[in-house]
Amino acid sequence: MPLAAVLWDLDGVLADTGELHYRAWQEACDEEKIPFDRDLFARTFGRNNAGALEVVLGHVPEEGFLRRFVERKEGLFRARAAGTVRPIPGVEGWLRAFRDRGLKQAVASSGPPENLEAVLGSLGFLPYFDAVVSGAELPGKPQPHVFLRAAELLGVPPASCLVVEDAVVGVRAARAAGMKVVAVATTHPAEALGEAGRVLPGFGEAPGPEWFPGAP
Repeated sequence: MPLAAVLWDLDGVLADTGELHYRAWQEACDEEKIPFDRDLFARTFGRNNAGALEVVLGHVPEEGFLRRFVERKEGLFRARAAGTVRPIPGVEGWLRAFRDRGLKQAVASSGPPENLEAVLGSLGFLPYFDAVVSGAELPGKPQPHVFLRAAELLGVPPASCLVVEDAVVGVRAARAAGMKVVAVATTHPAEALGEAGRVLPGFGEAPGPEWFPGAP
């Protein structure tokens, strides 16, 4: 089926936010006296906050605590990100290339909507997208819901979508949605992303017309 849309993850794909998220997680966990380190952080990457906190705690968090913790952690993140967040090198060339070829584009991220608006607005990327979908209140990756919701909003069948991801759970979510997936090794080693149809070290030269056969 011809390619009609590109669905983008946010953190680690469009925006270089990994260290900002780590520091926010570390501070929020320190306040609650919850053990946290970079190994735990790596295991949470790509999940929504509910799924990530379950990994950190080792059990499903109580709803009230989850809401309070997430509000604090994301507030810390947005305060750190304000005016400092940077795009992943080379990604804007890809956004332009897909736009110029008439493909629809959407963000489909595990992050809360406030983060998506703040980061995309800071980067000046919002005009590239026809839809922005937060998976914060959906079943988290590796479940496919956030990608399927984005495809629905774009009016495009899943088989006509390409997902750009950096996390193992995101690659698995895209495959579960029945979508093509390209992974960029910005936050995970390439060998961990082997379930993707294609794994790239980063965003080099923007894809030309021959890159995805069947695209407009």
